[in-house]
Amino acid sequence: MDVKNEVLQRAYIVMAFLIVFAGVIVFKTGQISLYEGPQWKTMGDSLYIDMRPVDAQRGSILANDGSLLATSLPFFEIRMDLNSSGMSDKDFDENVDSLGHCLATYVNNSYTVGGMIEMLKTERIKGTRYLLIKKKATLSETERIKKFPLFNLGRYRGGLIIERRSERKRPFKILAHRTIGYIREGSQPVGLEGSFNETLSGMEGRQAMIRVGLDTWMPLYDLKEIEPHDGKDVVTTLDVDLQDIAETALMRGVRHHKAKHGCAVLMEVKTGAIRAIANVGESKDGFWETYNFAVGAATEPGSTFKLASIMALLEDGYVNLNDSIDLEQGVTQFYEEEMKDASFHQLDTTTVRTAFEISSNVGIAKLVNHYYGQNDRAKKFIDRIKGFGLNLPTGIKIEGEAAPYIKEAYSRDDHWSGTTLPWMSTGYELTLTPLQMLSFYNTVANNGVMMRPFLVDEIQEYGQTVEDFKPTIIKKKIASPRTIKQAQALLKGVVERGTAEKLRTENYSFAGKTGTAQLNYQKLKARTAVGGYQASFAGYFPAEKPVYSLIVLVSHPSENGFYGSSVAGPVFREIADKMFASRPELQSALTNYAKPVLAKNSLPRKTSGASSEIDELLDYFDLDYKKSTRSGWSSLMMDADTLKTYTRRIEEEKVPNVNGMGLKDALFVLENLGLRVTVRGVGKVKHQSIKPGTKIKGQRIRITLG
Repeated sequence: MDVKNEVLQRAYIVMAFLIVFAGVIVFKTGQISLYEGPQWKTMGDSLYIDMRPVDAQRGSILANDGSLLATSLPFFEIRMDLNSSGMSDKDFDENVDSLGHCLATYVNNSYTVGGMIEMLKTERIKGTRYLLIKKKATLSETERIKKFPLFNLGRYRGGLIIERRSERKRPFKILAHRTIGYIREGSQPVGLEGSFNETLSGMEGRQAMIRVGLDTWMPLYDLKEIEPHDGKDVVTTLDVDLQDIAETALMRGVRHHKAKHGCAVLMEVKTGAIRAIANVGESKDGFWETYNFAVGAATEPGSTFKLASIMALLEDGYVNLNDSIDLEQGVTQFYEEEMKDASFHQLDTTTVRTAFEISSNVGIAKLVNHYYGQNDRAKKFIDRIKGFGLNLPTGIKIEGEAAPYIKEAYSRDDHWSGTTLPWMSTGYELTLTPLQMLSFYNTVANNGVMMRPFLVDEIQEYGQTVEDFKPTIIKKKIASPRTIKQAQALLKGVVERGTAEKLRTENYSFAGKTGTAQLNYQKLKARTAVGGYQASFAGYFPAEKPVYSLIVLVSHPSENGFYGSSVAGPVFREIADKMFASRPELQSALTNYAKPVLAKNSLPRKTSGASSEIDELLDYFDLDYKKSTRSGWSSLMMDADTLKTYTRRIEEEKVPNVNGMGLKDALFVLENLGLRVTVRGVGKVKHQSIKPGTKIKGQRIRITLG
């Protein structure tokens, strides 16, 4: 009995343990099912199903005429779910041969028909859920694939997965490449793509997706839970034709001089709208828009800054353009530092006007140092420079604009010294970007009204304007009208008589200033070591009624010169030439000129020409005249109240007097005598470059009509 009781006792203990264990299991099962079930279900689903973002269609960037500068082109990624819940073995087996034939024939001919069929069967056995059929299918290709056997049964029975993708394209390739910019994962946003990323991106949607790989997600349904909202379009101020003109001319100039890089910016004077912004730099693949030098690169501008220096002197009333200044033949001393003019001219005393036109460092520096270098007046000069807006960034809507650097007067932090003022007056010991310098020249062209440079005209959605950007005045007057007029005259004089005289053309007028700056220079004991040069030209055209302002900068030219007049100036001219040949707004209509006032009851003034034609004209108008010559050429002159004709002698070996003749007669006479003729103006000859009576030796003679 004792043994029996002991066995029963042990059995009861084991049974009790099993009952308790079973109770715990039942309790935990109930807890999980009733209370923790939804939580665990959600957690499990999140490992396989999730609401994933769906990118919206990115908006386009347009030129001012609607041309596409950057746009997103749609394509389709075709995949197949071979383990789709709706795909039966019967459907698969009945259609796999036909599907394999279609795919191998029309989609992927790297497979044979048999190889494609075998691959599909193998992937079906493996349960592949996201098999790539075609990476970048067009809309027409996608429509054809949807009709293939098995695929035509639909998303679930046929396992066809179609995902819309987009690719950013630039129809004009390099055109304004850096200004348009880009968005790349892991790198800083660049250009308009970066600055207007939020506008262009739109609003992403949401779609239920199932994870079919480590980091591969497949749409669970065709429909999206939240539809994406496409991005808006950005309409720029850029003109495709002008951008092409600027880039072509700049590229030619940079290559000709084997420079490291260059930039050109074209701006509309009255509005500040940027019509072209070109940047060319060295790269491993040749020249490319590697960096936006016009906006992001602040350098010492050199002589283009002299316009600000002379304007400060004029505005403060210290100088008159006809005042005298001793240029010391282009060499002077400031403390222990020697300053030289860029070119050897041997001039001593000359006018302030001439000193500016020939870009004399010595002349401008001596004037600024004389009037602002004593009695703590340097602050007044700096305040004038700031008053011209040269200490302010332009605020253009592109990331990365470099801030201008203007030293504070007498500041130790800025390393102000006794030589700072004269060197600053010639464009050193301060830095500006090309766009900031152009903004200043544009202001002078605009009669002192400073406009904010801008690149974007408006934001559009489905072709409708939702936001527009109007021209903005930063400052209504940077200087007095008198100073502005004098500055305009100086810039015109640079082209007519100064450093840019060789760039002058008879076809139109322009005004501007050359600049040549030394780069990476070091002042050694015996000499100044120069690490390169920067050539620039800033100006506007036409000179009388400016429509466009333009700056060209070429850095580190290594061949065919390095001065602004020979490197940047020709690029400026090429751009201006092509614009005058193609832009109606730069042409003056013939009817724009004032009509001549015709005097009544007055006799004709002096005229010369063929005697027969003069006689015929006088007879036609029934005018009484006294004929006193039988020569083939004569002059008609007024003597009191009587018209008389006199002999105009034409000698074989001497330059004749053609004043008063029409162009036809003058050309006939001069060219028959062996002279080479160039013509300027319209009307009758009022001036000839070779004095009458000079012996003819086949010279070139220039006649001016008026």
